[in-house]
Amino acid sequence: MARTSDMTTSNAVLAAILESLEEDKAEDIVQIDLRGKTEIGDHMIICSGRSTRQVSAISEKLAQKVKDDFGRSPKIEGKDIGDWVLIDTGDVIVHVFRPEVREFYQLEKMWMDGGEVASPQN
Repeated sequence: MARTSDMTTSNAVLAAILESLEEDKAEDIVQIDLRGKTEIGDHMIICSGRSTRQVSAISEKLAQKVKDDFGRSPKIEGKDIGDWVLIDTGDVIVHVFRPEVREFYQLEKMWMDGGEVASPQN
């Protein structure tokens, strides 16, 4: 029973994050299901912002939304630099990149199986 409740919360956090990213005009949003692959979280989202300022703003607003809506204070890394920001909510891990940095690291390729297709959100 507790696992069902955990999944409901995880899915609610995921939906809120995707909504926030859409509202803030994040680009190339990709969602990767991590269940069964790792214990670090249930979902990973990778997206881009057009500039360091937008990457930082998207991340800051997203962290505040998770805190306000779910009472969680996500861990944030890289917000001051704005090239690559990691937001760890526990269930959902979000990477917000500048496009050049995202292309360099290619996290999607690392986390997706050979035949898996990531679900783009826009």
